[in-house]
Amino acid sequence: MKALLPLLVLFAVSSVAFSEDMTPPPSTAPKVVLHVLGVAQDAGYPQINCYEPRCLPIWARPELASGASMLALVIDGSRFHLFDAAPTLPRRLYQFWTETGLTLSDLEGVWLTHAHMGHYAGLLHFGKEAASTHAVSVHAMPRMAAFLAQNGPWSQLVSAQNIVVHQLTANTPVLIGAAKVTPWLVPHRDEFSETVGYLIEGPNRRALYLPDIDKWQKWDQDLVAILKTVDIALLDATFFSGDELPGRDINLIPHPTVLESMALLKSLPRSVRSRVVFTHMNHTNPLLDPSSKETQSVLALGFRVARIGNRFDL
Repeated sequence: MKALLPLLVLFAVSSVAFSEDMTPPPSTAPKVVLHVLGVAQDAGYPQINCYEPRCLPIWARPELASGASMLALVIDGSRFHLFDAAPTLPRRLYQFWTETGLTLSDLEGVWLTHAHMGHYAGLLHFGKEAASTHAVSVHAMPRMAAFLAQNGPWSQLVSAQNIVVHQLTANTPVLIGAAKVTPWLVPHRDEFSETVGYLIEGPNRRALYLPDIDKWQKWDQDLVAILKTVDIALLDATFFSGDELPGRDINLIPHPTVLESMALLKSLPRSVRSRVVFTHMNHTNPLLDPSSKETQSVLALGFRVARIGNRFDL
């Protein structure tokens, strides 16, 4: 029995660990892996007309830039689903191809959160002027589905069957191979569509993707309780604080700030706080800079910040 103890300990550790930046050896590779393809707010980083010191180095080094928040869910290493479709989709898919070998022909579906530019404008690349895809499944809530069908240029994607829109129902899971996806309605500026976050469940772990919400207090769900039920939570971090947009009323853009989110969650055990991965950062957010003092303060409190290339085994 003593001889078996080291093996039992190793098994216990490996059964609860998940990969963030490393791909496990092929023999132990999970069937479902979530890839981070973008971490910025809708307009990307750097943002148009930003020539401040925070943006100039990024203009000069495009490899440091980021498009809007976007994920890829890889199933069995041979097919994938996108969560949101950012305007920078071509570049992000190129990087994804270099890491996985997967291309648009391996894309099985796109899951849209809402109708703000960074989350659906990338669908344009599926049209006949570009990839001219055939019958790519696009999953959307009823208002979002109607918006695509009734408004150009998206309606042309539908009529030409570049995409086929599948209507979702809130809180109703959809099975996709070894994974399950459930849309959760969240309060946001819903000018053209509803807004949802997605619960993404693999064979072993659960992830929440929630890049946009007005304020946690407006949601009919308890974020603290939810964090205890998931392994990864990619959460709205549009602004670090309320001081980032001088001259603009931030109350008209009511995202929870990172400082507010951390204050709400600070009493949780560090093991639970570590499940939070902040994403969807505006170009003014200092968390975009891995070396900033704000980034270091977030990490010191046990939270994490999403970076392009992060991977999470589900």
